[in-house]
Amino acid sequence: MKKLIITAIAFLGFLFSGMAQGLQRDVQFWRPYDQRGINIFETGKEDTVAFEGMKVRIGGHFAQQWQSLSHENTATPVLNANNVNVNQLIDIGAGTNLATANLNIDVELADGLRLNLMTYLSSRHHPETWVKGGYLQVDKLGFLNLGNTDWFDKYLTVRVGHMEINYGDAHFRRSDNGNAMWNPFVGNYIMDAFTTEVGGEIFFQSNGWLAMAAITGGEIQGGVTNPDNRKPNFIGKFGYDKYVADNLRIRLTGSVYTTKSSQRNTLWAGDRAGSRYYLVMENTLATTSANFTSGRFSPNQTNNITAFVFNPFIKFHGLEFFGNFERSTGKARNETDDRTWNQTGADLVYRFGSREKFYLAGRYNKVSGPLAGSGLEVSLDRIQVGGGWFVTKNVLAKLEYVSQNYNDFAATDRFNGGRFNGLMIEGVIGF
Repeated sequence: MKKLIITAIAFLGFLFSGMAQGLQRDVQFWRPYDQRGINIFETGKEDTVAFEGMKVRIGGHFAQQWQSLSHENTATPVLNANNVNVNQLIDIGAGTNLATANLNIDVELADGLRLNLMTYLSSRHHPETWVKGGYLQVDKLGFLNLGNTDWFDKYLTVRVGHMEINYGDAHFRRSDNGNAMWNPFVGNYIMDAFTTEVGGEIFFQSNGWLAMAAITGGEIQGGVTNPDNRKPNFIGKFGYDKYVADNLRIRLTGSVYTTKSSQRNTLWAGDRAGSRYYLVMENTLATTSANFTSGRFSPNQTNNITAFVFNPFIKFHGLEFFGNFERSTGKARNETDDRTWNQTGADLVYRFGSREKFYLAGRYNKVSGPLAGSGLEVSLDRIQVGGGWFVTKNVLAKLEYVSQNYNDFAATDRFNGGRFNGLMIEGVIGF
């Protein structure tokens, strides 16, 4: 028992010493978890942190919202077997949502070799702790003793693991459970292109030009059963990102995501943590954790899918524009014909004050396409307007007004004549 206690104390000492060291120092080829991480997309090749041996950095994110939203619809009543109208919306009002938290662990294993592990400590869908994913990132090959590896060290980055896929640029700006530090808004896009998959990617960057190729299993968990239904997924990205003048940055990328078959693809349903708009447009049988996608929309393309997105980003002094122009074609397993959905997103952000500690922001977002089963053409549109204040580089306060409409849904659909709107306040901590 004495030996066990000594071992536990030693382990805790190592852990907390790593925390103390990590909180004071950054790690190599890494995106900071605080305000400094804003408008960083892929990690760059600039080697600004000296390797001094194995280092463990422990960080975290915390987010809490106050919500005051209302919703309505005009759907025809539909009764279930228990004589409950499944088209009647649940009564919601002002109140606080579940606080969400992330645990971020980054480890420098060797010069240019970094491990990342992210854990959701609390989320809307899963109140218990669970792992989002992890990966190994390679930016230098010196640890392999291959001789001169400048050809790799200057231009290439490799990632392997069960990780957030690099399709498009919107996933670099979205809220990820407790991490809402880099999102100028409270909610993400209506069609939220985000998932984790097992695979690897190779990324090239030189003088502003960038290119990426990746191959994954095409599923959020993977598996070995039903092999005829499982095909590899291919992801590609090409673009340009550079300051063309002292205060003018231009980035333009195009991405593709494609797989011929999947047991259940989750490009549009991979965020298991849940949306920010709790219980909007849900019926009276809904619960916060079970109905965790409130306000989002998935086109239900879960078998084969090909998606394209173009993302322009322009920053001139404190003014930023980010665009998301997307088309996704695919189907569910029980369908014979593909369906195509389109998404348009436009963000305008103005940052001002010392170190851009304040900002104002507006977003327009629209998606449209045919529903699975009926083929009925519908659309959803959203406006978000708000702003934020970085109290410190680690503490952010946001205010947002959101209004979303559901258009052309059938009379017997819960979303017929649907609309929600109101205010959101969010507090975020990241370190």
